[in-house]
Amino acid sequence: MFYWVMKHLIAGPLLRALLRPRLSGVSNIPRTGPVILASNHLSFIDPVILPLVIRRRIHFLAASDYFAGRGLGGWAVARFLIATGMIPIDRSGGRASEASLAAGLGVLARGEVLGIYPEGSRSRDGKLHRGRTGIARTILNSGATVVPVAMIGTDEVIPVDSGSVRPHIRRIGIAFGPPLDFSGYAGGSDDGRVLRTITDQVMQAIHALSDQEYVDSYGARR
Repeated sequence: MFYWVMKHLIAGPLLRALLRPRLSGVSNIPRTGPVILASNHLSFIDPVILPLVIRRRIHFLAASDYFAGRGLGGWAVARFLIATGMIPIDRSGGRASEASLAAGLGVLARGEVLGIYPEGSRSRDGKLHRGRTGIARTILNSGATVVPVAMIGTDEVIPVDSGSVRPHIRRIGIAFGPPLDFSGYAGGSDDGRVLRTITDQVMQAIHALSDQEYVDSYGARR
């Protein structure tokens, strides 16, 4: 109920009116079945805006840090994130990475939509960085349809290092590419070369939509 009210009555109409998103390729998102939306990540506001422009509900894997605020304010933020489909994950690696994979696969097993940022975190320099292979494992273990997504101009709404969440009113764009087919790699989830190949193909598809400069190195995490 909270999600529906925020999307259709409060946040959705407000942000659409202020940011006037230019959309392309929305029809590339299947109406049913498990779907992975693989997107670039420019701003804190990306996972807030993306669910507002498509019909289906999206779940995101979000760093557990976002849920760890103290006091009433921290509690309110955590409740909001959970209510809007955010799933807290530990990004420290090892067993935490396995737990993150399991959480994402659980969403897809229910036939729902999972949003993934293959870069692992927001871009600090506005460039598109090398993807992490967790997305490839999720693709192969779920068999979900993969749709590349490009967020365009959201870094001008809330700059990544501004220190503020107060938005600057700018028009943004969101582009959805044709679904990607990785059925030819079935059974390769334990092959590092296969995982890297799939991940690189996903990043190439995002790059073609976003027109960001691509850098073949991992982005910095904060």
